[in-house]
Amino acid sequence: MKISKLHIDSFRHLENLEFDFTYQSGERKGEPLDKICFIGQSATGKTSLLELINKDINGFFKTELDDVGDIWIRSHKFDSNFKLINNNQSFEYDNGVISKNDKSLSFSKKSASFIQYLFEKTDRIFHITSDILSNQNIKLFEEETVLLIERFKTLSKERELENEYSRLTFDHQVEEEVWISLLKQNVKYLQDFLQFATELINSGSVLDNSSQKKVDDWKSKNSNPLTDFSEKFDVILNKVQLEVDLVNTKNIIPLKHKITGENIPIKNISTGTKQLLLTAFPLFKLETNNSIILIDEPERSLYPDMQMDLMDYYKNLAPEAQFIVSTHSPFIAASFEPDERFILYFDEEGKVAVRRGTSPIGDDPNDMLYNDFGIDYINKYGKKVYNEYLEKRRQLLFEENEEVKKKLQDEIESIGDKYNF
Repeated sequence: MKISKLHIDSFRHLENLEFDFTYQSGERKGEPLDKICFIGQSATGKTSLLELINKDINGFFKTELDDVGDIWIRSHKFDSNFKLINNNQSFEYDNGVISKNDKSLSFSKKSASFIQYLFEKTDRIFHITSDILSNQNIKLFEEETVLLIERFKTLSKERELENEYSRLTFDHQVEEEVWISLLKQNVKYLQDFLQFATELINSGSVLDNSSQKKVDDWKSKNSNPLTDFSEKFDVILNKVQLEVDLVNTKNIIPLKHKITGENIPIKNISTGTKQLLLTAFPLFKLETNNSIILIDEPERSLYPDMQMDLMDYYKNLAPEAQFIVSTHSPFIAASFEPDERFILYFDEEGKVAVRRGTSPIGDDPNDMLYNDFGIDYINKYGKKVYNEYLEKRRQLLFEENEEVKKKLQDEIESIGDKYNF
C-alpha cells in the first residue's frame, strides 16, 4: 500500500496544498514513490503532515462496507483527499466520495462489514514520532532478563502481531504490552536457555568436560531470534563500534563493544543509539510489507556519518514499505531523489506552500542547504572573513609595491587554506 496523492483543504495552519507522490520521469513515471521526504523551516507543518496522513488513513481503514459493496462511513472527519495504491488497486477519498479502481461507491446505512475485505489485510500504517525515546519505552530493554521473564509471565493477553498490530503509533508512551509482544520470541528463547542452564547446573554436568558440548547442542537446536536482527542492526551499530551480543543473556538485546568484546548495558549507550534501537526493532519485527511508515526527525541525536546512510538502513529493515519522513537534516535529505523531496515554505502572504526538491540525490550537504533548504550556510563570522578575503584580492590587483604584494599574497593564501576559499 502506498499513498500517491494528497490534497489538504484545511488542517491546522495548512490550507489548499497539493502533493503528487509519484515519480515524475523515467521508467516508473506515474508510480507511487518508494520514499518521501518533507523538509522546511520550523512551523511550516512537517510534523502536522505526518499526523494528518496517519489520522486520515486510519480513518479510512475504519470505514466499513456493507454486503453489497456500498459505503457506510463512521463518524470520522477527513481533513484531506488522498489516493492509496495497493496491489495494483486504487482506493481514493475525494470530497466525501470513496472510490475503488476509480469507480465511486455509493453511500448506505446498512449493516456493515470491515473495509479490510477490500485491502486483504494489507492495511498497515506505522507512525514513529520524534519523541519515541522515553524512559517508559526504553525500560524493558534496560531490565535484566530474569525480571523481564517475570514480567512476561504476568502478561494477561498476548496479541498476534500480524492481526492486531497493523496500525500503531510509536510515541513517548507506547503500551508495555506492545513492546513485550514484539519481544516475546526473544524472551521465550532466554527463558528456555536459562531453564536449560539451571538444569545443567543442578545435574552437576557443568563440572565435567561435556558441559560445553551440551550447551552447543542446545543452541544448535534452538535458534537465537536475535541472529537475523543482528545481521541488519550491526550494520547501523558498526559506526559506533557496537554490535549485538548473541552470547550474553543479561539483557533482552545485549550489546557489546566490537573491539574489546565488553558488554555495554543499554542504559549506558548514547541517546542516538537508544533511539535507533527503539525505531529499528519494531521495523524488523512488524509485518511491513505493503505498509506506510511515517518517521518524524529520524536524525535526532545522531552524528552526521550515521545520518548519511540512515534511510538505507531503514529500507533494508522494511524493503517493501513506503517511507514518509520529515527532517531538518541535509544529510537525511540527500538520501532522496529530487522527486521524493517536498519543501514546505512560507509564501509572500505568509501561507505554507510546497515545491519539489532540486538538488540531485547524494548532493553535497552545503549545496542541499542552499538549493532545497533555502539557507545561506555561511554565518556572519564566515561572511566577514570572506569579505576581507575578497578585499585583499582586490587590493592585490592594484598594488604596485612588491613587498606589500607579497604580504597580501601570503594573507590571501593563509585565509584560503583555512577556510577553503
